[in-house]
Amino acid sequence: MTHMDAEPANSHNTANSHNTANGDGWRRAGGERPTTGADRANWAGNYTYSGVIVEPESLDEVRAIVRSGRRVRALGTRHSFNALPDSETLVHLGRLPSDPVVDAERGTVTVGSATRYGDLARFLHERGLALHNLGSLPHISVGGATATGTHGSGDDNGTLSSAVAGLQLVTADGDLLEVDRETDGFDGMVVGLGAFGVVTRVTLEVRPTFDIRQDAFTGVSWDRLIEDFDAVMSAAYSVSVLTRWSADVIDHLWLKTLVTESTPDLIDATHLGAVAAPTWELSDEQPSNLTPFGVARPWSELLPHFRLDTTPSAGEEIQTEYLVPRSRIREALRSLRLIGARIDAALLITELRTVAADRLWLSGAFEHDVVGVHFTFVPDVDRVNAVVPAIEEILLPLGGRPHWGKHFLATAPDLGPLYPRLEQWAALVETYDPRGVFRNRFIEERVLGG
Repeated sequence: MTHMDAEPANSHNTANSHNTANGDGWRRAGGERPTTGADRANWAGNYTYSGVIVEPESLDEVRAIVRSGRRVRALGTRHSFNALPDSETLVHLGRLPSDPVVDAERGTVTVGSATRYGDLARFLHERGLALHNLGSLPHISVGGATATGTHGSGDDNGTLSSAVAGLQLVTADGDLLEVDRETDGFDGMVVGLGAFGVVTRVTLEVRPTFDIRQDAFTGVSWDRLIEDFDAVMSAAYSVSVLTRWSADVIDHLWLKTLVTESTPDLIDATHLGAVAAPTWELSDEQPSNLTPFGVARPWSELLPHFRLDTTPSAGEEIQTEYLVPRSRIREALRSLRLIGARIDAALLITELRTVAADRLWLSGAFEHDVVGVHFTFVPDVDRVNAVVPAIEEILLPLGGRPHWGKHFLATAPDLGPLYPRLEQWAALVETYDPRGVFRNRFIEERVLGG
């Protein structure tokens, strides 16, 4: 690990203009003021932050904020559906420069943590480079997504966090620290839940750019999906099943196929019992916030589900997700189908995606290939909380780990057995933050159980 006393040059660039969400009302010009309820709401509007939101303009300001004696948390693009980011002072780094720096020899890019994935993807593709995967929303920040174990899809694709090769962070005493894969405990710090400090820059592995073709299908029966789960989910570089639970046939199967010289002009899925979705539903000619279907485009444009230049949705939803060991997924799906009508009563859509195992201590994919079982619910907490216990009663005993940034009801006693390295993680947090500067009620009650 490396301590840094001098602040690097802080020249702004055009990419940074995309990093600040929600307009000038969120800008603090490095100062502080009480914020309104609207200012403090998360993206979905289901949670209101209790603290003051500040936007420092330099690393020196970040360090001064951390030294202030108050509890501090980093705040990303507010796509968390729970209290994980909340604290007395919430630091958003959107006014610090993105300044992406490619290290060709190491095969990495280092970028400001508030940078949106979509902006970084565009930057990399223009230089012939790529990340291994992207989440469904390109609007989320690099720092927030990697700190919570956010993922895309693909049998061979790990979480977004699995690409992290280094972190720069402001620690509890205000020092600037750099850690990497050679640092003891680094695998515990990547999916760090903001508990180790304010992460200011993130280093990610990159690879040569590539093209993806996206196609949509329908007609796959639930029985076929469960029986041939491996065949369905391995049908492309990235696969998503989007559906409800009580019907006999799944709604949509999205295949994102890696384009090579041997890729056919027409992607066929009849071997899976699927037929092409009607063109009027998914036409590239129709106004849509979805990325286009039936065409080949760079990875940066088609790995996300939603276009960067549009609003993905109104945010009026509550999201819940569990990362279930792939070895238990058939059992999980059959059991959830038994309560399908109850789930659907509060559901907008479910998405199933596969994620490769990693070695990050608090990752949902720690030491297991997993399937993300994602629920997008109606924006009614009471209706959602009426069905989530039944879902958790099925998935937690199967090893399903809640996504840290989503809405869930499991408590520390429920979660402890799911994370074999949780005690080591807690000890590592104590080493880096003995005064608890970066802890909050969520960390103490939902993760550590203290």
